[in-house]
Amino acid sequence: MTYLLLTLAAIFWGGNYVVGHILVDQTDPIILTEGRWALTALLLMCMYYKQVKIDLPKIKKSLSTVTMLAVFGQVLFPLTLYIGLQYTSSLNAAIYMSATPGMVLLINKLVFNDYISRNNILGVILSSLGVVYLILQGNFTNLDAFKNLNQGDLWTMGSAISWAFYCSFLRKKDKTISGNAFVTVSSLIGALILLPVTIIYSIYHPTSNFSPYFQFAFIAGLLYLVIFPSWLSYVFWNRGIADIGATRGEIYTHIIPLSGGLLSIIFLNVELAWFHLVSSLFIVAGIYLCSRK
Repeated sequence: MTYLLLTLAAIFWGGNYVVGHILVDQTDPIILTEGRWALTALLLMCMYYKQVKIDLPKIKKSLSTVTMLAVFGQVLFPLTLYIGLQYTSSLNAAIYMSATPGMVLLINKLVFNDYISRNNILGVILSSLGVVYLILQGNFTNLDAFKNLNQGDLWTMGSAISWAFYCSFLRKKDKTISGNAFVTVSSLIGALILLPVTIIYSIYHPTSNFSPYFQFAFIAGLLYLVIFPSWLSYVFWNRGIADIGATRGEIYTHIIPLSGGLLSIIFLNVELAWFHLVSSLFIVAGIYLCSRK
């Protein structure tokens, strides 16, 4: 059951790429991100209010750390992803995301001075080559591809970097704070940070047509984002990690880009090119080496 919960959590997060890509074609990514976390915070606060109340003194003591993690995990990660999905495919975004284990390794070395083995270094190199191979569309001599790199690719790369920082700095969280309380407060902080951003953005970029926000497709998609990647994924993930530990459970994060890419091909009819496969092999090989001691 533990392994099923971890797998489902990763698949739900992978579905975020597909649903997000569909929704940003109809709605604004800033409003979408704010709506997602506002509803998630409301739902989780109703469910886990007692746990939040119990852990509140510890949360207050580490508020700066919780806020920093919320900025990376609840604000920058989804916001840059949804902005990027307006201009690039969810398959590309998922492949960029798969390079995060290498990024985490580098951040841990540079910031926390963690030991990095030779396998880890080779893994980072291979993962980086995989990303570059994707950008160059399979031709290392095609340097003009960097000129054609659209803003969607840059935004989704930024999303992957934000997630890497979140994963690296998660060690700073007070481990005595319950997972449910932490996710609830993080969602609330994310929604509060995004609220003035959304208001200011709406003033300078007013939306004249609100009809897409009341259509069934948007409401269903938003409910998916709230219930699955924002709530159940975290609940399943925390329970699974509690059962088998973070070291063994971490490997399941690699299902996120895999499921995101596969769901994009199935539901969005994204064309799978050979350079997608080759770049994925580079990145998977890099991940394998990074996971070894």
